[in-house]
Amino acid sequence: MLLVPELVLLADGPVRGQAVLVEAGKFRAVGPAKRLIAAHGDLHPVRLDGHLLMPGFIDAHHHLTQSFGKAKSFGQPSEIFKTIWEPLEHALDEETAYLSAKLAALEALRGGFTTVADAGTRAPVDVGALAKATEEAGIRCVLSKIVSDGKGGPAHLGRWGGHPLIHPSLAIAVPEDATASVIKKTADLCAEAGAVFQIHVNEHLASVERSLKSVGRRPIDYLHHIGALGPHLLGAHATLASPTEMRQLADSGAAVSYNPVASAWKGNAVAQATMMAAMGVRFGTGTDGTRGDGFRLVDAAESAQRLTSGLATGDSSCGAGRLWLDHATTLSADAVGLARVTGEIAVGKAADFLVVDVNVPELTPSYDLRWELVRLSNRDQIAAVVVDGRLRLWDGWPPDWDGPALVARAAEVGPQVVRRAKLERVEPT
Repeated sequence: MLLVPELVLLADGPVRGQAVLVEAGKFRAVGPAKRLIAAHGDLHPVRLDGHLLMPGFIDAHHHLTQSFGKAKSFGQPSEIFKTIWEPLEHALDEETAYLSAKLAALEALRGGFTTVADAGTRAPVDVGALAKATEEAGIRCVLSKIVSDGKGGPAHLGRWGGHPLIHPSLAIAVPEDATASVIKKTADLCAEAGAVFQIHVNEHLASVERSLKSVGRRPIDYLHHIGALGPHLLGAHATLASPTEMRQLADSGAAVSYNPVASAWKGNAVAQATMMAAMGVRFGTGTDGTRGDGFRLVDAAESAQRLTSGLATGDSSCGAGRLWLDHATTLSADAVGLARVTGEIAVGKAADFLVVDVNVPELTPSYDLRWELVRLSNRDQIAAVVVDGRLRLWDGWPPDWDGPALVARAAEVGPQVVRRAKLERVEPT
């Protein structure tokens, strides 16, 4: 494909007059439209007037097998994994885990995500069910296997070698779920394999206090103490990271998933993302399975920082639009271990991108498109989603498989799983 959009979002910002050549699932050339059209006279240029070509969003923290119950999490106390997520996932079987994951993948595609990082499921199923679901949906997936018992890590990492869309990862849900030796062994295994080690850290006050009582250290500090921090580690949330722990993250090269919607829905703090950026902490942006909407996610990312630190310090820019777009695309790909694979429109990277209608009232007139994408854009502007060079979504639905049928099936099966799980909700109202 030789694509000629009105605008291309490159590393330095949106540019006019550019064309993009896609071949064999990768960007093969990016440059002035006149030059590329002349050089590839055998190709018919696909003109996309009024549209922006931009990298797909990268969800740095997801739980694909929680989609049937996320609407049950509203209004609940912060630590709901024991009352909602564990019972829900334990109630899944092979078929329903597959359906949950495929439903989540479809929602993610509709929201402009081309990659999701699944943090590991507690469902008593082979993670191959999740791989099948995401592959069929056509989304790229960093797929974790929870190895708190220290078993199965090497087999999982070797199982998906060379797969175009599945990138294996290992996970331990929280540090207290495994011994220090297992955590260190898992971290070393991922470092050697070039894979990501996913673990929830400093998410809630209760989790920090549990860590202090059990090992005498805060979670991130504990991981640093046992030698598990490093460029291979992806810590989820880090909403309660102390200054010392942020320094440990920055110095070790470890990455964090900043999950602002999760903080709003069920957290008791917001990660200090602008401080992390200033300190050189690597971080991506994740949904935590809340809602699969990339534009609302970057809006929440900026808004959360403005409300928690920007207003108090008179910081009227809070990183501006570029910071949040970068940390939801290029830098999010880096956080999930895919910096060499995806996250930007650049020669040699996978052709994972969005075609976004910018000829809309919300963006008229336009002065600073990156700010406007963060503050004003909507999911309904996404005309097409392409992953690995293949069209995965067109006007909100997959062109090569029956999305509405999946939704109908999930609407039937999902409530059955929730009833079977016997979720324990707090109903203060």
